[in-house]
Amino acid sequence: MSSNEMGGMVEGLELRDSGRGAAEAGLEVLDPETAHDASRVSPTAPHEQNRVHDSAFLESSDPPRAPRRPTLLTTHADTRVDDWFWLREKENPEVREYLDAENAWTSAQMAPTSELQEQLYREMLGRIQETDLSVPERIDGWWYYARTEEGKQYPIHCRRRDLVEGREEIILDQNALAGGSPYFRLGALRPSPDHRLLAYAIDLSGDERYELFVKDLETGELLPERIAPVTYGVEWSADGRVLFYVTADAAERPFRLHRHELGESVETDRVIFEEPDGRFIVSIEKTRSRRFILVHASSHSSSEVRVIEADRPFDAPRLLAPREPNVEYAVEHHGDRFLFVTNDGGAVNFKVMAAPVESTSKADWVTMLEHREQVKLDGVDAFRDHLAFYEREDATPHIRIRDLGTGEEHRIEFDEEVYTVQPARNPEFDTAMLRVVYTSPVTPVSVIDYDVRNRIPTLLKRQPVLGRFDPKLYRTERAFATAEDGTRVPLSIVYRLPMVRDGGRAMLLQAYGSYGVNFDPAFSSNAISLLDRGIVLAIAHIRGGEEMGRRWYEEGKLLSKWNTFTDFIAAAEYLVDTGWTSRDRLVINGGSAGGLLMGAVTNCRPDLFAAVIAEVPFVDVLTTMLDETIPLTMIEYEEWGNPQEKAYYDYIKSYSPYDNVVPQPYPPMLVTTGLNDPRVAYWEPAKWVAKLRATKTDTNPILLKTNMGAGHSGASGRYDYLREVAFKYAFVLKVLGR
Repeated sequence: MSSNEMGGMVEGLELRDSGRGAAEAGLEVLDPETAHDASRVSPTAPHEQNRVHDSAFLESSDPPRAPRRPTLLTTHADTRVDDWFWLREKENPEVREYLDAENAWTSAQMAPTSELQEQLYREMLGRIQETDLSVPERIDGWWYYARTEEGKQYPIHCRRRDLVEGREEIILDQNALAGGSPYFRLGALRPSPDHRLLAYAIDLSGDERYELFVKDLETGELLPERIAPVTYGVEWSADGRVLFYVTADAAERPFRLHRHELGESVETDRVIFEEPDGRFIVSIEKTRSRRFILVHASSHSSSEVRVIEADRPFDAPRLLAPREPNVEYAVEHHGDRFLFVTNDGGAVNFKVMAAPVESTSKADWVTMLEHREQVKLDGVDAFRDHLAFYEREDATPHIRIRDLGTGEEHRIEFDEEVYTVQPARNPEFDTAMLRVVYTSPVTPVSVIDYDVRNRIPTLLKRQPVLGRFDPKLYRTERAFATAEDGTRVPLSIVYRLPMVRDGGRAMLLQAYGSYGVNFDPAFSSNAISLLDRGIVLAIAHIRGGEEMGRRWYEEGKLLSKWNTFTDFIAAAEYLVDTGWTSRDRLVINGGSAGGLLMGAVTNCRPDLFAAVIAEVPFVDVLTTMLDETIPLTMIEYEEWGNPQEKAYYDYIKSYSPYDNVVPQPYPPMLVTTGLNDPRVAYWEPAKWVAKLRATKTDTNPILLKTNMGAGHSGASGRYDYLREVAFKYAFVLKVLGR
């Protein structure tokens, strides 16, 4: 769990995603061996025509039509005809012309909402304190922080020796680095152990191929080192003379760890670890104690860790425990021992084991925290005198503190029923304070220092919300739907008072449901623009995430993936049946793997939804998973299955959205993608839209919006991002006739 990463120092919540998904996807509501019996949600079942509230939003002019050019795809003696396979040809001028035509048509269809978009943008911008400061973070006598300035897209990273009287040093201005580039993303941001140098990495296209630089913080000059392309992981040796970084293979899989000596040619850098198994990715981090650099090799179901002593950077990485099928472990360092957070021995929800630093085989492991059936352990942070355990029970996160002197334990208490809490970076080892980030759908993001000895929380900062925001006007609730197999599916709901559950309210329902990623409820000042217009916001915590424990994930992957889709449908039906909303007022939204969800449930139940927003949607699942040259394919065999095996081929084909488009009415849709997206290639949503247009039996609009200069996460600048949110909100309001 521990990390000294400083990237993105403006406090907030991070939704981690190990696959095709993205934290940024969505409307920012807050920024088996046998096939599943799908007879009750058959894609070919007849459905009533969807109602659209605003007839001016119908397809009043012909949208672009991508030509059919059939390609035959045969696997396991099964032949599929893909009429739009040719859209993969990124350098083909016809592809660019088609995407440009789609963008132009989308702009024309949304032109009547231009004033609404501007109004929404101004509303959202008006709630933001544009010139702002993050809570400073103390590291070795330096105070590091980030600040934003009105009119500038990106944070400015700074530090001071003395927080009150010290002179501010700007260590990195992202705005200056971005220059005139339409896209900018900061990757690693690592000061050297003596704080004289700064290693940082930038991406100017959205393809997640970063260039690594080293800056002298005393002179402001760049060192000759320029290393590209690299991935996210960068760490320093203890003396600050050696950099470790990770590079990717041809399929964009992080797989090699390199060692670079400052002042030496990059051409002489040594590869000190290489992962040959295409299902595993390599990442690195330094322990909070700063004694070790951890080298992770991880798949979706197995992992192993090697260590390099930070003061012995030329030693070969030492393996702590060899990988085993379906056994995962993460490592934290504390004094003379390593702590292992692991599911070994059937500990489905994970436990904590400890072993001496010099003797880490499983035979040396002793139990520090037992496995619990009802509590999922997400991780542990180790400090000199205490441990912090991050737990999850009944879809709610908790933090439990253990005093290492007395052995006493307690949970940190929070007042609200529905909330999210995560640890901040907490880079200092010798401290009695634990910094956490807390939020709920009605409580802005709050940075809290918790005194673990005296059990006293201190609020350091709450995200300012300008204007007339009053949290008493809003309420959040936890509800449960019942899936078709009897499983209770949690929902987080937020709305503006008063609320009458008579089906008259519109609703935006979101979900993700893959990779074990938790879609936790959080505050969004942007969402007030929907709440104040009477729209209820909800998240369905469906299987495929880990909100209800590790089994929640396992029951929503591989040959149990249909549970993800039927859980969502059950959640939507519950919200309609209990009067939260009605079918002609229910808009759904998901991104990346959540976009796959959007496609699958819309094929099954197009009558249930008034409109769909699918962002960077992973919809051509079968064809992509059959192509090992595409980024992430082999890595994700343990998530979706390897369709080279017939059982998985048949199962994936049963839900793959692109393969299951049929002649029937579909609700209005907004589909987004990025031309440089390395996680979900632009052609997946482009092909899907083309097939929907050629197949569906209604006149509801399907809009395809391609960001021609970005990747999976969309616009990078904060103002550009608000424009994207305003566009999506305007679509929601338009289809609802608002």
